[in-house]
Amino acid sequence: QAPLVESGGGSVQSGGSLRLSCAASGYDWSQYCRGWFRQAPGKEREGVAGIDVTGDTTYGDSVNGRFTISQDNAKNTVYLEMNSLKPEDTAMYYCAAAPRYTSCLHLFRNRKNEFRYWGQGTQVTVSS
Repeated sequence: QAPLVESGGGSVQSGGSLRLSCAASGYDWSQYCRGWFRQAPGKEREGVAGIDVTGDTTYGDSVNGRFTISQDNAKNTVYLEMNSLKPEDTAMYYCAAAPRYTSCLHLFRNRKNEFRYWGQGTQVTVSS
């Protein structure tokens, strides 16, 4: 089984909401930095949201105020609540994890290559 498995993607109309889940297995992921990334066809991968073991969060500029990342360490699961979805949010969404050797927010903002564990992705499609 893959260590990170995303679910919850789908098709919604503009203004709708979705909740993505990322279930982790095999490790105590509560001590890892976790984040959500997305990639649309023909575009570079973009950081969407990151969360530290402390619960501190950070967001990409394009989703700030609309998306919320959270974690349930008892379930080894990270969530991404997405509201007020726009067509430009259409992409494959991936969750990822990085060993925490410094602030997760710093890693998410400046060292995205440190995220070395990835899920298979879940598609989000927003129609206008």
